[in-house]
Amino acid sequence: MRRYPDRGMHGRVVDGVGLRVVRGELVPGDTLDMDALAVEFDVSRTAIREALKVLAGKGLIDARPKRGTFVRERRAWNLIDPDVLRWQFEAFTDPSMLEKLAEIRAMVEPSAAALAARRRTGEDLAEMEAALADMERADPADESIVDADLRFHRALIAATHNELVEQLAVVIEIGLQARDRYVHGHRVSIKRGYEWHRDVAEAVRDQDAEGARNRMLALLDEATRDVRRLGGGRAAAEAAEASGGEAADVSAGGPAAGSAAAGGVR
Repeated sequence: MRRYPDRGMHGRVVDGVGLRVVRGELVPGDTLDMDALAVEFDVSRTAIREALKVLAGKGLIDARPKRGTFVRERRAWNLIDPDVLRWQFEAFTDPSMLEKLAEIRAMVEPSAAALAARRRTGEDLAEMEAALADMERADPADESIVDADLRFHRALIAATHNELVEQLAVVIEIGLQARDRYVHGHRVSIKRGYEWHRDVAEAVRDQDAEGARNRMLALLDEATRDVRRLGGGRAAAEAAEASGGEAADVSAGGPAAGSAAAGGVR
């Protein structure tokens, strides 16, 4: 998905104003001055109007006669809009977003892995293997490891051959990219992450639907542990305490959960 700054003059405005709203620099009820924005971004009023239409469609702003254009409250936002989601992770004003991402992934990815095991084709397996190869040789100090992780999860979702699941995956992908950058920014080891992904791929290859489901659950459980070990937000810490630090059931096989040395891409 292209970022809004890559979409022309009005795109720079959409990205700039949208990020300000999400960061809280513009608060609910604030009025937007179209003339001031046109001067600030050095664009025409037409570009400003187009940008504000986009932001209105995402639920961030609204316009009323005599009141003008104003910022809406958070409950009106389309929180799973790809741009709104990306801005939330870029702003990172709500550390619990990583925990919320983990909950969404737990709802979608294990079932997707099971479905992929039933439906995968030779081409699907080849793409997963290519992603694993990228992951194995990736340099943990640059974006290549993030790209490899995303490639694997895209390949797994594609192997479901369900276009609705693929649409849901857009939400996961944006959050996963943000999470990966957070984790790798702390130089977490990638070796164990590769092994967890390899286990999922093997279950999909063997058409072991239940094994794929359980191994993905184990992978996601360890991903949550990565963030908690790095102090990824108060909500994550509270969730860890509330659960007593227990991991998800990993009896289906794969690396043992809970290793203090484990980490990396998930």
